[in-house]
Amino acid sequence: MRVAVLLEERCKPNSPAFDYLQKYAGMCGAECIQFDNNKFRILETACPVCFTRAKLCPGDAVKIINLPEELDTDLTHRYGENGFGLFRLPAPREEQVIGILGPNGMGKSTAINILSGSLRPNLGEWATETKEWNEIIDSFPRGELRDYLNKVAEEGVKIAVKPQYIDKLPKIFEGKVSELLERVDDRGEINLYSEMLAIEGIMDRTLGKLSGGELQRVAMAATLLKEADVYFFDEPSSYLDIYERMRIVRIIQGLVERGKRILVVEHDLAILDVLCDLLQIVYGERAAYGIFTQARSTRTAINAYLEGYLPEENVRIRDKPIQFLRGRVRGEEVGLPILSWGDMEKQMGEFHLRTGDGQVRSAEVVGVVGPNATGKTTMVKMIAGEIEPDSGWCTMDAKISYKQQHVNTNFEGTVQDWLDTELGAKWRSGEFHTQVIRPLQVDQLLELRAKKLSGGELQAVSIAICLGKEADLYLLDEPSAHLDANARMEAAKAIRRTMESNEKAAMVIDHDIYFIDIVSDSLLVFDGKGGLEGNAEGPMTLRRGMNKFLSGVGVTFRRDHESHRPRINKPNSRKDREQKNSGEFFYVE
Repeated sequence: MRVAVLLEERCKPNSPAFDYLQKYAGMCGAECIQFDNNKFRILETACPVCFTRAKLCPGDAVKIINLPEELDTDLTHRYGENGFGLFRLPAPREEQVIGILGPNGMGKSTAINILSGSLRPNLGEWATETKEWNEIIDSFPRGELRDYLNKVAEEGVKIAVKPQYIDKLPKIFEGKVSELLERVDDRGEINLYSEMLAIEGIMDRTLGKLSGGELQRVAMAATLLKEADVYFFDEPSSYLDIYERMRIVRIIQGLVERGKRILVVEHDLAILDVLCDLLQIVYGERAAYGIFTQARSTRTAINAYLEGYLPEENVRIRDKPIQFLRGRVRGEEVGLPILSWGDMEKQMGEFHLRTGDGQVRSAEVVGVVGPNATGKTTMVKMIAGEIEPDSGWCTMDAKISYKQQHVNTNFEGTVQDWLDTELGAKWRSGEFHTQVIRPLQVDQLLELRAKKLSGGELQAVSIAICLGKEADLYLLDEPSAHLDANARMEAAKAIRRTMESNEKAAMVIDHDIYFIDIVSDSLLVFDGKGGLEGNAEGPMTLRRGMNKFLSGVGVTFRRDHESHRPRINKPNSRKDREQKNSGEFFYVE
C-alpha cells in the first residue's frame, strides 16, 4: 500500500514547495498532481513518475509512504485524501495500566479523541458521511478493544486527560492553584491529592509563578480529581525528579484499585517499565501515519523498541539499536579547569542555597541531579551571571551559552530563518550539521514557522542553537523534556560529541536517569529540602555521584540481561535489599 501525505503548513503560497507543485500540477495526462483554490491534492492512483515528482518536493512537504500490505485493512481514521492516517488503536483494559511508547506526532491525540467518543473514526473513507457505530465496531476483531468501543457507543465514556505541554497551562488559566483544582474536584478529594502530590504549600500561588515540576504536579492533581472511566496521562514525569516520578507511579497504580482504565504516554523508559502492565508501541512517519502494535509485556516491548525491530510485525522501525553501556569510568581525557567556584550561597525568600567547592574542566560534561526546588537552576543562573551570589566566589574566564528550562520563542520567521539569525552559516554544513542538526532532526523542520513548533520540536531547535553558539561553557536545563526516547539518546550523544570534539564543557540538568548516564562524565549532586534549602556536592565520579543521589531517594537499578538497560527494582525486593546493603544503587553488572 502506498500513500501520499501532503503537509499543508510547508506548501503555502510563495514557498518553494508551492512553486514546485504548481509547476508539475496537471503535467501528467492523468492529472496525478492537482491544484485548485490554492490547494494541492495528489492522487493515490498516481503514476510512478508523478509519485517520484511529489517525493522530490522541497522542504519535505510531501511524504510518499510505503505501508505493509496487511495494514490496508487496519486503517482506523484518515484526515482527507492526503492527510494523516491512523492504523489500529490502543486498547484500554479494566484495572490495568497500558503504556504507549513511540515518537510524538504519531496520532496519540486522534486515538484519545476516538476512545472518548468525541471523534467517530471513518475507517479511511474520508469522503463518506459519518459511519454508524455498528459498522465501526464490526471492523475490529473480537477482544478488549471491541468490547470497549461497544461501551463507547452504548453508554458513552468519560476521559480525563493530563496534557503533554504543561508549560501552556498559565496561558489558559491565570488564577490560583486552589481555584483551578476547586473547579475540577468531582469527588471532594482536593485535600487528599494536594497532600499526596505535595502541593499544599503552593495552593495560593498563581500558575504563572510555578516551576516546571510544580506545574506538572498541579496538572496531575487536576486530572486525578476528575471522575472519569479512562485516565490518559501524557508525559506525566516531565520536570519531576526521580523521587517524584516514583510517587506518580504509586498514585497512578492506585487508580487501578478503583477499577479505572489507564493509558500512559511516557518517554522515560525506567518509569514506563515500572509503571505499566502492558505496552503498545506506536511507529510510523511523523505527521504522515501512525501504527499501534498489539499489547505486549512491558519488558518485551521496550527491548524490541530499543532493538528497533518488532518481530510480531516483522517491521524494522530504526536503522540501528539504542544501546546502553554498563558502568564505566570517564574523565581521563578532560582538560584544564574553565570554571571554579567556592562556598557560594544564595538566599531567595525562604530558600537558602550552599554550593561547596567545585570546578568544571574542558571536554567535560557535568550532569546535575537532585530533587526539585533544591537550587539546581539557581546555581546555573549564578554561573550564567543572571543572578549574583550573596557570598562565596566563582571564577570563570569563559563565554557561556545557556538553554533555559522552559523554552519558547517569539521569532516570527521559519526555523531556517531562526537558525540563520542565531548561528549564521555554521549550522548549514560541516561537522556541526552532521553531529547536531541531522541527529536532532532539525533539518526536517526548516520550513516550519518557529512559533508553530511543538514542545519537542522547539526543544530540539533550542538545543541545536545552544550548542551552535561560540562558547566555552554550555549550560542546558532539562534538555530531555518533551523529547521522545530516541530523540533523548540522540540529544545526549550530540552534547557529548560537541564537548569532546571542540574541547568545551557543559553542565546538564536533567531528571531522566538514562539521559544523565549517557551524557555525563561526572555528577554534581544536590540534596536538601525542596523550597527551603539546597546543598550541592561535587562534581564527583559517575559511580559515586549516582550512588549518593539514588541512596537519598531509596531507589535501586539493575541491568536487563538482554539490552543492558537500567531497570528499577521493586521496593524491598531481594535485589533491592542486596544492592542497598552493598551500596551499589546503579552500576551493577
